[in-house]
Amino acid sequence: MSPVDRVIRDGKVAVLVSPGFGAGWSTWADASEAALFAPDVVEWVEAGRPESTDPVEAFGKYGYLGGLKDVVIEWVPVGTRFVIREYDGSESLEILGPDWGYVA
Repeated sequence: MSPVDRVIRDGKVAVLVSPGFGAGWSTWADASEAALFAPDVVEWVEAGRPESTDPVEAFGKYGYLGGLKDVVIEWVPVGTRFVIREYDGSESLEILGPDWGYVA
C-alpha cells in the first residue's frame, strides 16, 4: 500500500474525525486511510468550510460524504499509533500502544 499525504505541523499530524451521530467520515469512506488524513479536507475545515466549495465535486473521491458535515481535526504526534472507533456514525480517536493501528 502506498503512503497517503498528511498535513504535519509542529510534530503533529492532522487526523479527520467525525464525532456526530448518523454517519462516519473515514469509517464510511471508500478509501479510509486517505480520508482520515485528507489534506484537501483539512484545508477546507481550517478555512471555515467555505460555502463556495462543492463538497461532492471537491471530496467525492473519498466516497460517502455523510460524515463530512461534522468532521473535525484532531492533532496527533507523528509516529503515534491510533485507531478510529465508530458507533452509530459517531467516530472517536483512540491512542494505542506501539504495535498496531494507523500511524500518524
